[in-house]
Amino acid sequence: MHHILQTGRFHLGNTSVTAWCKCYSRIAMMQAVCVDNPGGPENLQLKSVPRPQPKVGEVLVKVHATALNRADLLQRRGLYPPPPGESDIIGLEVAGTVAALGPGVKSGWKPDDRVMALLCGGGYAEYVAVSQELLMPVPPNLTLCQAAAIPEVWLTAFQLLAFIAQVQEGEVVLAHAGASGVGTAAVQLVRLFGAVPIVTAGSPEKLKMAENLGAAAGFNYKEESFAPKVDDFTGGKGVNIILDSIGGHIWEENVRCLATDGRWVLYGTMGGRAVQGDLLGKLLSKRGHLLSSLLRSRSLQYKADLVKAFSQRVLPHFSGFLKPVIDSTFNLENIAEAHRHMEANRNMGKIIINLISENQKF
Repeated sequence: MHHILQTGRFHLGNTSVTAWCKCYSRIAMMQAVCVDNPGGPENLQLKSVPRPQPKVGEVLVKVHATALNRADLLQRRGLYPPPPGESDIIGLEVAGTVAALGPGVKSGWKPDDRVMALLCGGGYAEYVAVSQELLMPVPPNLTLCQAAAIPEVWLTAFQLLAFIAQVQEGEVVLAHAGASGVGTAAVQLVRLFGAVPIVTAGSPEKLKMAENLGAAAGFNYKEESFAPKVDDFTGGKGVNIILDSIGGHIWEENVRCLATDGRWVLYGTMGGRAVQGDLLGKLLSKRGHLLSSLLRSRSLQYKADLVKAFSQRVLPHFSGFLKPVIDSTFNLENIAEAHRHMEANRNMGKIIINLISENQKF
């Protein structure tokens, strides 16, 4: 051992420790939030991990900000694992700058370009490798903090309205959780598409926010049944589309306020997955369409098509009509507190995690 300390060398097979240490020192590292044991927010740990290397067709992004989503809470608890082959680091969206280009990138991105991206995972980290098809330019009037509030919820809302429900001009759309990230995006998109948004939410403050964004009406589900109010608003015709992240116990009210031939789009089950009663019979009597969608598990081609359509139809409107809604910001070191904030349902709009200050030069 004394000889080893003096020379700094010993052999593992054909490789010396000196050579191994030199090789290891060349591995670029980064800070990332890891979950070694699923559970509560206290299980989120900031660690040093290897920086991802961009593969063919991928771009390495230096993350300036990321944002929380309900799926993050489920993944932290071990209930929503990433798709096979994807990063097990939590985080479904980022905004930042291009750090490096992988082999075969042909999309015209160059170092230091301001970008935002939809992810399958990996957002709670200083760097993330992203397929070039999933990158979008950050509108020039937005900060990177604001841009981090866009990819997951705006693409989700756009997908639900344009791809799944195929919203038409003049239709009435009921969005549950109208002050959530998807809800605030949906209200604005419904207006953009020439339809009429109405919402449910759990407090007067949340309803007021949705109305300020363009909701034609809002109903507090904690104080009253929303179905009779929807009937009054629509003159008994019902809504053409329901965007439902709740599921479970509100199914009967959903069917009651659904118009004949209406589309009920389920994209979450915060209110439970079990359904009891005559759902099928009542839905059948309305000739209702029960649709469902998830975004994370979609193919790369589907997401690429979605990003392309969103970039063409929606992204230009962030220069004026549309705006991301931010509830609060936290530093990466305070990620556990950010999760507690979302779990308490205190947020109105997006919760942003800053990794780099907007004032910091990049």
